[in-house]
Amino acid sequence: MSVQTDYYELLGVARDADGTAIKSAYRRLAKEYHPDRNGGCKENEAKFKAVSEAYDCLKDPQKRAAYDRFGHAAFQNGGGGQGPFGGGSADFSDIFSTIFGDFMDEAQRRGGGRGGPQNAGRGSDLRYDLELTLEEAFAGTEKKVEIETLSPCEPCEGNGSRGTSKPQTCTTCGGAGRVRAQQGFFMVERGCPQCLGSGQTIADPCPKCDGEGRGLKKRRVTVDIPAGVDEGTRIRVAGEGEAGVRGAPAGDLYLFVHMKRHPIFAREGTTLVADCPVSFTTAALGGEIEVPGVDGEKIEVKIPAGTQSGETIRRRGAGMSVLRGRGRGDMVARILVETPTKLSKEQKDLLQQFRETETGDECPAAKGFFTRIKEMFEG
Repeated sequence: MSVQTDYYELLGVARDADGTAIKSAYRRLAKEYHPDRNGGCKENEAKFKAVSEAYDCLKDPQKRAAYDRFGHAAFQNGGGGQGPFGGGSADFSDIFSTIFGDFMDEAQRRGGGRGGPQNAGRGSDLRYDLELTLEEAFAGTEKKVEIETLSPCEPCEGNGSRGTSKPQTCTTCGGAGRVRAQQGFFMVERGCPQCLGSGQTIADPCPKCDGEGRGLKKRRVTVDIPAGVDEGTRIRVAGEGEAGVRGAPAGDLYLFVHMKRHPIFAREGTTLVADCPVSFTTAALGGEIEVPGVDGEKIEVKIPAGTQSGETIRRRGAGMSVLRGRGRGDMVARILVETPTKLSKEQKDLLQQFRETETGDECPAAKGFFTRIKEMFEG
């Protein structure tokens, strides 16, 4: 059987068949034509090899895509004629890497866009975890962070050359940092192997940095933290990452914000929640409490008579700043009614007198609950 027979026809599946249908067809045919079941029949052995070759291609999404576009020519080697990617053996992953590899590498370094010698050797981005108090996050602040990273070499001022010597234009790429080569009907562009994409070569390298133009150093970076940042907020400081090779652009510094635990407030976005214990007499008779605001101002919270434990009282505009916006969130006081544990004899006597005057109407929820229980027992 000719190896040029269409793979889909060999397996007996449609061209839009999914992976499950292709696998099922292959298993059926492989079982039918397997040499162990056909007594060494050469024709069936050839069919077995052909369906195995077809399945090997169509089960791989990349190989299948190449086959759908170019047919068998996509995988022809030097002994089988010229395919669309030229002579010589190459699988689809090599073809893909050859055409797109340099461009994808450049996109990863720069986050997309066109490359060039000025971008080759760009410094890596850095991450710094920054811890803030709630007050700092509310008002915004300025932070000085110390990082140890690759910085421009001082003796050569970052150009990688010793003394007064200067980098020379690369003769291989003419300073472009990239070279082109014809492969089949594709023109492939890749980084220059001589200058590693920088467009320049170093004849007399700096002894301190060995021609790289950078070295490890501690430095301080001042960062403005905007008001309203929260846990996980990411702040980008352009150009404060690792220095690039021989004057190439530096990477960026990314600060990730982490919030310290606050003694009073729990934060829910722009809302601040405070658990406020109050005496049962305050909850019963009503009253006022003061909560220290995140801005330093005192917040008065009025408690209505009869407030139950767990009820919340909201103060509009007393919460956190809105990140890159206007106004503030709210402050919520969650009332927790505390039962007294230390009572004087006089206090106990007063409470006893109060209990003797209770009718049950003072606490309607409790009265209703026990009424339902009584009804259940009485059938």
